[in-house]
Amino acid sequence: MKNKYGICYNNTIENADIIAKNLQKILASAGSDNDIFTMNNLKDGFNFVFVIGGDGTILKTARFYSKLNVPVFGINLGHLGFLSQASESELEGAINKILNNDYEIENRMMLSCGKYTALNDFVIKGAELSRATTFSLEINNKFVCEYFADGLIISTPTGSTAYGMASGGPILSPDSDVIEIVPICPHTFSARPIVVPSDSIIKIESNSAQKYSISADGQEVFESDKDIEIVKSKFCAKLVLLKEYDFYTILRNKLHWGFSPVKITSERDSKND
Repeated sequence: MKNKYGICYNNTIENADIIAKNLQKILASAGSDNDIFTMNNLKDGFNFVFVIGGDGTILKTARFYSKLNVPVFGINLGHLGFLSQASESELEGAINKILNNDYEIENRMMLSCGKYTALNDFVIKGAELSRATTFSLEINNKFVCEYFADGLIISTPTGSTAYGMASGGPILSPDSDVIEIVPICPHTFSARPIVVPSDSIIKIESNSAQKYSISADGQEVFESDKDIEIVKSKFCAKLVLLKEYDFYTILRNKLHWGFSPVKITSERDSKND
């Protein structure tokens, strides 16, 4: 079956529309059907979608197309671009590989909380955001502990390199079948992140004196004064990966992971010479 390509771009990023039109020309010259639209006008009718923007653009788009079983390929115009596979300068080479089916599709686990879905994480905080809050954690209907913290991150392996990592959580390989729970600025030294199997039912018990604010991937925010239950989603995000880019290469290139401070400092000094 011939592919019909969607080209989704973030219209708040400078030059994203120009890159989208360049991409459209390349696809059209190869005889491929395509359509351009913005991230605020996501639509069905494609079996492959290019996403032009930063990680936030990819998160929103991947959540939408996960329910349609459509793979997405990220072209980074943001900062880290951890979920993307190509930059603007690599665009033509990446498209040629995709047109020749020289890529892989990786299914990324997602989480659900009621009607909301997250590819990275759910972040739970007190509705009064400036105050630390008590979070009573249950896993599979068994009491685990109470965190007194600024918030709690319930993360997928994909999200482990986002807010969870910045809050002291471990980095997880994206193909891990687990869920990570990370407290944000806990007020006790004994509070530590934990990793549990993906089939766990994670519950934050309600507190009669407290309302919670929950965000899905930092994009959709809602409040609750009832128990908060988070489980593995029945949907998976389908991310397109070029074969030469593995997870550990991305860690090294994007985060300088595994490099000694001396080497990083030397690289920076040489750039300033």
